[in-house]
Amino acid sequence: MTINCKGKLIDLSTPKVMGILNITPDSFYDGGKFNSDAKILNQVEKMLVEGATFIDIGAYSSRPNADHISEDEELKRLIPVLETIVNQFPQILISVDTFRSKVAKKSIEVGACMINDISGGTLDEHMFKTIGELKVPYILMHIQGNPQTMQSNPSYENVTREVLKYFSEKLLALKLEKVNDIILDVGFGFGKTLNHNYELLKNLAHFKTFDLPILTGVSRKSMLYNLLDSSAKEALNATSIANTIALLNGTSILRVHDIKEAVETIKIVEQVS
Repeated sequence: MTINCKGKLIDLSTPKVMGILNITPDSFYDGGKFNSDAKILNQVEKMLVEGATFIDIGAYSSRPNADHISEDEELKRLIPVLETIVNQFPQILISVDTFRSKVAKKSIEVGACMINDISGGTLDEHMFKTIGELKVPYILMHIQGNPQTMQSNPSYENVTREVLKYFSEKLLALKLEKVNDIILDVGFGFGKTLNHNYELLKNLAHFKTFDLPILTGVSRKSMLYNLLDSSAKEALNATSIANTIALLNGTSILRVHDIKEAVETIKIVEQVS
């Protein structure tokens, strides 16, 4: 199972790590932390040295009830940072976390190689067509609602079945736009209750039916620390446990804040697989 990033084939038969770099002032765990070029470049270098294959950069906070920002503001935050990173690390594989097709297009033009869309194309009708034209890997995520409304009252008759149906429909639309490299993300925490999240984690292997790479993003999320009555800062151990379950159920990419621990988790799981 491979994906093509900037002409480089990435083999996902061994799981890979995607490091999270939030350049937002209000992300739930590290918002506002990386607020200068020096801090950003140091963090990127640290993640690459620790074993990240991809770096996922987000300039729009999608935590529940986060402030909505304009497309112009997102571009103003994102593009200079992207240019700085690509200039310093020319071979880097950057995924950009955006639901806007214009931001996606501009990001690829300045050196990103993949788009991570939390909305699965639901917040920008031009996204699928744009990805088809750009010919880049696309992370298709499931969400119920939008970042401002998604946690107000998430409701499903059967969350696993409904997310499977959602992917079936979206994949059909993506194939029509000739999008080839698609990665699935069930969207932990995006319009799901705590129980919905754990049901999806338990049933993650069901999504292997699509024969596509699965990305899991549970790093330090509330589904972990709320269950344990702790906090995002204290959720590293819980993250490793959840990532282990995800890997055993077929995950190909772990999207995390903590690279070293995710790399170690993969090594141990691979040793017994």
